[in-house]
Amino acid sequence: MIKLLSALGLILSLGTFPLLAQQTEKNLEQATFGAGCFWCVEAVYEIVEGIEKVESGYSGGHVENPSYNEVTSGKTGHAEVARLHFDPEVISYEELLEVLWHTHNPTTLNRQGNDVGPQYRSAIFYHNEEQKEIAERSLKKTDESDLWEDPIVTEIEPLENYYVAENYHQNYFENNPNAGYCSVVIAPKIAKFKKEFSHLLKDNPRF
Repeated sequence: MIKLLSALGLILSLGTFPLLAQQTEKNLEQATFGAGCFWCVEAVYEIVEGIEKVESGYSGGHVENPSYNEVTSGKTGHAEVARLHFDPEVISYEELLEVLWHTHNPTTLNRQGNDVGPQYRSAIFYHNEEQKEIAERSLKKTDESDLWEDPIVTEIEPLENYYVAENYHQNYFENNPNAGYCSVVIAPKIAKFKKEFSHLLKDNPRF
């Protein structure tokens, strides 16, 4: 037993736990986007390489700890958002924005398809000034391209009053693939994304 403890101490002192090192060496950054129903946004980014975690939540409102029912009333000022925890050495903030522009309609004010209201607005909630500058350049570049015929109305604002959504909203598509909204709205979006952005997909996406 003493020999085992000594050996373990030697290993710890030498730092020869490669798996532990890999887990602690990652310097993850965060990005927060609103692009309609957060179930859709979450599902898209969950299969992107370099995304370590996606969390559905609410941002930009004036009510503390809002519930889903309160947010969907459109009266709290919050937008449904997805917060991304990503490895910038694998995927850049610019690439995350490129995905955003291609996977929702940023030209419809407070609306994505049949989801209507300020809670479904297109928004980029920046975490720092660098993200703000990158987002503004990306929006301008995309607006000047031929990706969308109408002007982009996406808001770029600081991240404020962010709250994590209820547990049943997390990993919603993965947990409810046969639900009506998932099969009719999210599944086709995921299929299209996989086809157009195959170079950004994880090697073994969960769905």
